[in-house]
Amino acid sequence: MHPPAEPSPDLSAEALARFSLASAPPAFIDDPYPFYDALRRHHPVHAMAPGQWLLTRYADVAAVYRAPQASSDKRREFGPKFGPGTPLFEHHTTSLVFNDAPLHTRVRRLLLGALNQRAITRMEAGVAALVERLLDRIADAPAPDLIAHFAAEIPVEVIGNLLDVPAAERAPLRAWSLAILSALEPAPSAEVLARGHAAVRDFCDQLRTLVAQRRAHPGDPEADVLTRLIQGEAGGGQSGERLSETELLHNCIFLLNAGHETTTNLIGNGVHALLTQRAAWDRLVAEPALINSAVEELLRFESPLQLNNRQLSAPLRLGDRELPAGDFITLGVGAANHDPAQFADPGVLDLARKPNAHLAFGHGAHACAGLNVARLEARIALGALARRYPRLDLAGAPVRDRRVRFRGFSALPVRLG
Repeated sequence: MHPPAEPSPDLSAEALARFSLASAPPAFIDDPYPFYDALRRHHPVHAMAPGQWLLTRYADVAAVYRAPQASSDKRREFGPKFGPGTPLFEHHTTSLVFNDAPLHTRVRRLLLGALNQRAITRMEAGVAALVERLLDRIADAPAPDLIAHFAAEIPVEVIGNLLDVPAAERAPLRAWSLAILSALEPAPSAEVLARGHAAVRDFCDQLRTLVAQRRAHPGDPEADVLTRLIQGEAGGGQSGERLSETELLHNCIFLLNAGHETTTNLIGNGVHALLTQRAAWDRLVAEPALINSAVEELLRFESPLQLNNRQLSAPLRLGDRELPAGDFITLGVGAANHDPAQFADPGVLDLARKPNAHLAFGHGAHACAGLNVARLEARIALGALARRYPRLDLAGAPVRDRRVRFRGFSALPVRLG
């Protein structure tokens, strides 16, 4: 006997008026897009609680990304959530992503200098060799899991190489990353917070040793991101061009977290979407030159980061509504990327979609600093999978990651064919 079908969620205007991400139903985690579509129709600027809004229209999300009064500083939000002075509070209020100028400008300039196009080009051969080794390894696995055995391995090794973390010290990196980022969920449990605090402490301990070694024996700043962050800009004795020890540690953690989460979910979501829409997979196998536009479409179709946040430092008008200073805004990135006002047939996976101005990497001054690294990893990984295993298929039920901010899988069993 089959289990009874889950009842369809109530997506009426009345039911959605009570919708909150902090208590999102299981159906939303399984498939948020019907909820986004209904919210966009009925409550496009949706009040989740006093002073808290969820946006689902592309135009609104893009406008907030551009708005100078939309601050990324999270101290007011994270104080009650994590506790002032706690490891998670220190990390998430010091890293690049949750800061405004001048810290954001300083760190971003250093990272972009290290992740320029020359650096990306130098990385390509190493990423390709890593992907081939991982594919060789899963060929011999009795039950390959595309997440644990492939998608999650790639960014940990790439970021580990960028920071030159010794290979023997990389084993805990993924678990630390998941623990720290899971604390960003709308309503993390005490257990989730405890794991996050412990992960920040352990990660910082490892990095202090690594930084001390790198200060004593610097690497090539053109290839070693940690050396570049330690030394600052070229001619870096200038005031304000070096990071403090705390800023350095937490932005190294941020590099791993951002690179790991985005790339793992991009590859996992992408393979699942392609295999469940088999014509798209077959097209990629037959037309490998589509890989660049395919990666962009997969970023749009199943955005790894579904939600982002801002706080207003001054009032902001969206359509016919003015939001006051001090309010918190949740940007529905996944919703914006499925807005039919911006994308024709947004529920269709079109590997040749043009134009495709998705918001998966953010927009404006806070666009993801490592976006071209993620694109490189996904392009090489998905292209190699399609070339080596054209009959790749799902081998069992995937296990969905139950977070709402990040969309991905905990496990994705595959059959190589």
